[in-house]
Amino acid sequence: MSKSEVFIGSLDQGTTSTRFIIYDGNARPIGSHQVEFTQFYPEAGWVEHDPMEILESVRICIAKALDKATADGHNVDNGLNAIGLTNQRETTVVWSKTTGCPLYNAIVWMDVRTSSICRKLEKELPGGRTHFVETSGLPISTYFSALKLLWLLDNVDAVKEAVDAGDALFGTIDTWLIWNLTGGVGNGLHVTDVSNAARTMLMNLKTLDWDTSTLEILGIPAEILPKIVSNAEIIGNIAKGWPVPGIPIAGCLGDQHAAMLGQACRRGEAKSTYGTGAFILLNTGEEIVPSNHGLLSTLAFKLGPEAPTNYALEGSIAIAGAAVQWLRDSLGIIKSASEIEELALQVESTGGVYFVPAFNGLFAPWWRDDARGVCIGITRFTNKAHIARAVLESMCFQVKDVLDSMHKDAGEKGEVKNEKGEFLLRVDGGATVNDLLMQIQADLLGNPVVRPADIETTALGAAYAAGLAVGVWTEEEIFSSGEKMEKATIFRPILREEQRKKKVDSWCKAVSRTFDLADLSL
Repeated sequence: MSKSEVFIGSLDQGTTSTRFIIYDGNARPIGSHQVEFTQFYPEAGWVEHDPMEILESVRICIAKALDKATADGHNVDNGLNAIGLTNQRETTVVWSKTTGCPLYNAIVWMDVRTSSICRKLEKELPGGRTHFVETSGLPISTYFSALKLLWLLDNVDAVKEAVDAGDALFGTIDTWLIWNLTGGVGNGLHVTDVSNAARTMLMNLKTLDWDTSTLEILGIPAEILPKIVSNAEIIGNIAKGWPVPGIPIAGCLGDQHAAMLGQACRRGEAKSTYGTGAFILLNTGEEIVPSNHGLLSTLAFKLGPEAPTNYALEGSIAIAGAAVQWLRDSLGIIKSASEIEELALQVESTGGVYFVPAFNGLFAPWWRDDARGVCIGITRFTNKAHIARAVLESMCFQVKDVLDSMHKDAGEKGEVKNEKGEFLLRVDGGATVNDLLMQIQADLLGNPVVRPADIETTALGAAYAAGLAVGVWTEEEIFSSGEKMEKATIFRPILREEQRKKKVDSWCKAVSRTFDLADLSL
């Protein structure tokens, strides 16, 4: 059977939408479908999803993508070898193993309702905010699943009762989907992968298992936790009642780890994904590199049960593309996200305006949940084009903050440079179609930015993992990046160093203005 007759499906469950993409054996997409789902904001700082709506979006996407690929003449019914899965990380679900129903809405990764729990733990634990960094690589933060689970245990009677009765199952979105896809009540497999488990604050980075001391300190029962597996292995088969029964789920990664694999990031190479948030990861190889500059030590990927574990330094930015959505949905400055580039190009600069989108606090490298958004430098001269350009710059400044910390933590030996001595930043995600955004990013970094021909590398990474597990691809094929680089678009910096430094100084001043604003009265 030729490569064009072999297919791998990729289920990409993101923060605002679900997609299913079918790739052929040459890693070319031949059919896809995307469905957006509802974001719920019950209170300021709270963000929720309906887990049942997410399940339905998965069903629709798989069926429609299959129909499209088949209509285009591809024999997917006979050629589909496996499915890979990638998902929004940290988002937390607890459900009943006997009814299969969620006991509360999914609490989304950017939700900050757990800030009081964080403060309480920081005061009580001897290590304060960094108490669990030694084991998990993560600081105590509203970001991670363990804190969301504690909130559910403390505040939702149905969750407490189900845990006491032995009827509760906990999981991030990957676990919820796999349990349902493999049969649900009575048959569903309760598993997660190492990359998603690494984002709960409950997994030991060295042993790749749940850390018993952390569970004891937090009072989380081990029985509700899923089994941890690698990123590339046959987990189980899709159950009857779904569009592709009998097909194995053979890959699973958190979205940022999938993007790293899709970008073929080897040790010393970094990628930045621009989605709702922005996420920058540097592959540190088989070494866990501790951060002294506000980054997270985390897992990159483990491509098989016996494969070596690759680790990473990560900087997470809560609000990137979400700021563009805010301009569209809340302010009405643009009608669609794609309009922001044209609007921002109407001016040559922001006119001294700096926008910091600390809507729910700031993640790396600041870690300030008391921060709130600011827009400073406004004059009578300021118009909506200046605001639009400042929003784009805010995404790039935040990425620069993270990369500066990354350079300090990894050092010269931890980074790979090209023959010109340049550190290349690989980029992906929907926002990277914006050429102005990419040029601003290169200018503020002072380094080239490399955009691949296919910017949807998250879905591709999940497909790679599944294809690797079932023998469609080898690691050598996945990581041979020469051909990909030839097809990539490279943005090179044109901003003078003196001007770059002035802009960065002004940005840092703007960031400092966001602190201690969480208690402003309504």
